[in-house]
Amino acid sequence: MSIISFDARALHPGARAHVEPAPLLSAASLGAALYVPASRPDLAAIARDHRRSGARALIFCTEDAVHERDLERALAHLAALLPQLDPGPPLKFIRPRNPAVLRRLLRMEGIERVQGFAPPKFDPHTLSDWLKVWDGRHGHYLMPILETVEAFDRRRMELLRDRLEESGLREQILCLRIGGNDLLNLLGVRRARGATVYDTPLRGVIADLACIFHPAGYRLSAPVFDYLDTPDVLVREVEADLQHGLIGKTAIHPTQIPVIEGCYRVPREDYEMAVALVAPDAAAVFRMHDSFCEPATHRCWAVAVLERARVFGVKE
Repeated sequence: MSIISFDARALHPGARAHVEPAPLLSAASLGAALYVPASRPDLAAIARDHRRSGARALIFCTEDAVHERDLERALAHLAALLPQLDPGPPLKFIRPRNPAVLRRLLRMEGIERVQGFAPPKFDPHTLSDWLKVWDGRHGHYLMPILETVEAFDRRRMELLRDRLEESGLREQILCLRIGGNDLLNLLGVRRARGATVYDTPLRGVIADLACIFHPAGYRLSAPVFDYLDTPDVLVREVEADLQHGLIGKTAIHPTQIPVIEGCYRVPREDYEMAVALVAPDAAAVFRMHDSFCEPATHRCWAVAVLERARVFGVKE
């Protein structure tokens, strides 16, 4: 997978909103994240050359994107890269192949220079294995990936949510990533060209995951889109992602980044309504842009819109 760089300057719309300060990192700050196989010989150049790239976040992969025979080479690349990493943008994460690989990564010099990890195949069965090797002394974030058969079972996902609450990891979890292609693979399905992920059986799965994790305060990121020659379909998919409350999406190529992040820019009317909804002197109910606005029921939406506007800007 190729990548391009990211402009670290946040976009600030002109109007001032009364809203809680954004955390140091948020799920929205990931934008369209690019996976990079850690076995690539140009790994250091990719990490270093952020001025030419458009990615806000890079995820160095030691799992599915790396053949088993290349794992040691990938880890050697990371061991050489970590001490040299610039802690500045883009955001940098590592997808460890398994808990044993995470243990090795956590012992590497310079590991504090990455923002965190994206543990794959994360479910109630594997949670304890990841916890056994986890070391939070560097303040790393976690982005667990939901991509096993348990993701199809509401009860198992509710159990995972409850166990995460008990694990003490809540503050470290930046978001939960939905591994769409792994889940489709379990069904023996691949989306057709021209179809969004919401035209597949995963529509209901994504809705269930949103209903299970969002009310508990966990954010979800959206699955990858497989095709490069149908940007109009990608737009439809990202719009549906947003309607499900998903923010952040895995990109397979740099050309997808402006398409995805263009959809994340906030329409001017939505921005103005969000500002009005969180204003300290907002009426209990009011009409704006021919929409019904009620702070008591629309505040969470408004805060999410303002966070998107802070990161991606407002459409004029």
